[in-house]
Amino acid sequence: MSLLVFKRRLGLSVLATVLLLVVSGLLFAPPVFAAETAVQETVSDAKYMWVCIGAAVAFSAGAISAGMAISRVGTAAMGALSERPEIGSQALIFIALAEGLVVFGFITALMILGKI
Repeated sequence: MSLLVFKRRLGLSVLATVLLLVVSGLLFAPPVFAAETAVQETVSDAKYMWVCIGAAVAFSAGAISAGMAISRVGTAAMGALSERPEIGSQALIFIALAEGLVVFGFITALMILGKI
């Protein structure tokens, strides 16, 4: 597979992901704000919007960074396992450490949402 084909597929997958996020945001976000009362509408909407955006950024940053870390650590671990199969358990530990980034992002998002 050439580099141009890979870049094209990568660009299409990123575009599809962004479109899916936008469509799901348009479909699922309005019910979150629909339960507000008319008196608190102007103050609460802005507050809840920024809290939800902050929690989403915290979780997505953890998930994206964990994916990047696991891809690099997993590649290196598979290369090391091909040369020395006895280090499989050590490679698994490094992959699990990279997976901990998702947990930290999730906990941070829950802490942000707990402030509402």
